[in-house]
Formats: sequence, C-alpha cells, structure tokens
Amino acid sequence: MKLTVRHIEVFRAIMAAGSVTGAARLLFTSQPTVSRELARMEQVTGLNLFEREGGRLVATAQAHLLIEEVERAFVGLERIDRFAQAIRNFEQGRLAITCLPLFSQTLLPKACQRFQQQHRGVSVSITAQESPLLEESLVAQQHDLGLTEIEQVPRGAVGELLFSADMVCVLPEGHPLQARAVLDLSDFHEVDFINLASLDTYRQQLDQHFRAAGVNRRTVIETTSAASVCAMVRQGLGVAIINPLSGLEAAHSGLAMRHLALSVPYRVMLIQPEHRPASAVVEPFCQALREQARALETTLGTMRG
Repeated sequence: MKLTVRHIEVFRAIMAAGSVTGAARLLFTSQPTVSRELARMEQVTGLNLFEREGGRLVATAQAHLLIEEVERAFVGLERIDRFAQAIRNFEQGRLAITCLPLFSQTLLPKACQRFQQQHRGVSVSITAQESPLLEESLVAQQHDLGLTEIEQVPRGAVGELLFSADMVCVLPEGHPLQARAVLDLSDFHEVDFINLASLDTYRQQLDQHFRAAGVNRRTVIETTSAASVCAMVRQGLGVAIINPLSGLEAAHSGLAMRHLALSVPYRVMLIQPEHRPASAVVEPFCQALREQARALETTLGTMRG
C-alpha cells in the first residue's frame, strides 16, 4: 500500500477540524470513511498521528511535523491551480520577441503599452539583435515573434508586412534646409551629411539615387545605427536620411524632420515561426503591433501634409 493524495486530504482535514466528524463534513464524506483512511495512512507511514484523550483526537508531535510539509505541498498545488486559471485568462504567460535594436526603441514600447492594457501579467521578453543573428534565431524557432527589415521571410516562418513608410530627412536646429517643406535630392548637393554604414541596405539604395541624380553629399561621419546618426545631427554635424520610425523619435526630441520628394520605402516585417508551439497571447500582441503600426503611418502621413 502506498501513500495517496486521499490520505493526505483526510489528514489535513482532521488537523483543520480537530475531529473525525468535522473532517467528514469538510470532505463531504462519512465518519467511517475518514477513520478508515486515517488508519491506512498511519499504517503506510508507520507514524502515530493522533491519540484519543477523553473521546477526542489529539495530534501528536509527529502529526505537527508532518502537517508543515503537507501545507507547503498544498500551497504549491494551489499556486499551480491559480497559475493555470491565469493562463486561461491571459493574465500570465510569457511572450518571446526578437527584433532589431531600432524596433525595441521605437515600435515596441507603445505596442507593449497597448497590449498590457488588456493583458496585464503577461511577461514580454524582448531580445534585440542585428542581422543575421536575428534571422537565425527565427529559423531556430527560438522566439514567438520577430520584427525585421528584410522582406525575405526566414525559412520555417511566415511573415506579413507590418509597416511601410518613406525614408525621411532629419536636420539640426537652424539648418537652412528647414525652410523647405519637402526636400529634393538636389538640395543635398555639397551639404554635410551623416551616413549610415556602407553595407546598410537603405544606405545603398540612397547612394544609387544620389549617383543617378549627380548629387554629391559631403559625408562627414559614417555610423552603424540610426540612433547614432540622430545624435550626430543633434550636434549640428550635418543632416541625414533615416528610417521614418527613428525620424519620428528625432522629431519628438528636438530635431526637424522633412519628407523627401523621392519615395524610398522603408518596410517592417512581422515574422512568426511555423514550428514553435503557439502561445495564446501571440495573436493579441500581433494585433497591438498592427494598431501601433497603423497609428505611426497615419502620423507620418499627417506630417507630410
């Protein structure tokens, strides 16, 4: 005979009620059943858990020691039960997201705010990493969601276009080009310019457009991130053309932003691994991302006039 959950329930009920009769009421069963299960438990454990004094049960020292461990076990079970209920209600859980560092600073904060308003208690883990590590982690099914600039969907994943808007120009305070509402490529001829790194896809597209237009920008600084580009512009070192997400952030922090007459689309892809078990909160978070992306597109359109 082995110790069972029923034995523990009976023992716990007797300790709580102080009698077999009381325990039977708590467990919605009969007194003989409680007495029988208690006797079996004492036989299995080899412990003397109760003694009778004046017609009532008195817990022994062994019983008091055992009940401490029993209560710890039941607290653990109750926590598991509450956690299971919370998962059903989307109040608990964990969502793993990987993205370019840019998105962790621009697109995701407001999307997380939207999501948390409806799903408080869900833990969101954000891993910011550059390509190709970003795409490799998605292929390896290590995250629930991914945000990339690359339109080619990684192997073993599905993707959708989340955000699309044109590249924009950011200028330091008092720069002469602020007088123009929309900038032509010719406006950048012989102008001090902060460039992204030469291997950046969007930098390469811009280089092609400027070469075709016969425009020579004076590249004074070349750096690898849009945040660094904006920091250089803020110091008055030159102007820059960057993605519209960073452009909006820059406009909110004191830099001037202008649209270009030439359309250079910037796109963000939402990636979901096909073979990773889907969390119930993935789709609600995707919806929060879509809503935030549409809001940003609307804001950019309004600023363009």
